[in-house]
Amino acid sequence: MELAHYSDFAVRLVNTEEPARGKDTLTSVEVVRELFGSATQMARRVTEADLPRFRAVRARLRAVFAAADEGDHTGAVDLLNSLLLEFPVSPQISGHETLDEEGRPRWHMHLADHSSNATTGYAAISAMGLAFHLTEFGADRLGLCQAPPCRNAYLDTSTNRSRRYCSDRCATRANVAAYRARKRQEAERTDRTGLTADTSQEITTPAER
Repeated sequence: MELAHYSDFAVRLVNTEEPARGKDTLTSVEVVRELFGSATQMARRVTEADLPRFRAVRARLRAVFAAADEGDHTGAVDLLNSLLLEFPVSPQISGHETLDEEGRPRWHMHLADHSSNATTGYAAISAMGLAFHLTEFGADRLGLCQAPPCRNAYLDTSTNRSRRYCSDRCATRANVAAYRARKRQEAERTDRTGLTADTSQEITTPAER
């Protein structure tokens, strides 16, 4: 379970691109380094040569999310397994840097980086983190935002597996669009039948966490 948090690395990388909008923020060494977050030692190894390699890994990670989002869970697992084979990791026990109230190490698992370059290290921990998340919570917990044109990746941690959007902003935008579509349909029915449209419905924002 502790290693599942590495799945955030996969989400961060996938969401550097918005294909439907033609946007790609993965354009510099500095941007790539920011993806590593607190893993500054790994980030320092990034060079210009990593940019195309990161984009290639990003496409493969997005394919995992896309397959899971479409309900092809076996396909998502196969794609993820291919990444795990190509980018193996070395799990290790750590804990010397954090002590409990009695001064004893808080032992935990983390993924050691023995990779030859920054891309290999990032791909390895992203794939392993995603694998732990998938096996712990299910392939249906990997998704792509349903508010067009956004197709950002997300990890569904809701209690009832109801998440459909990458953020509250996208959820609200999709809900408003659905509300307006209903109103247009009601107006069209009114024009055809002469009946008064029901105006009692209000816009609601789904609480998805």
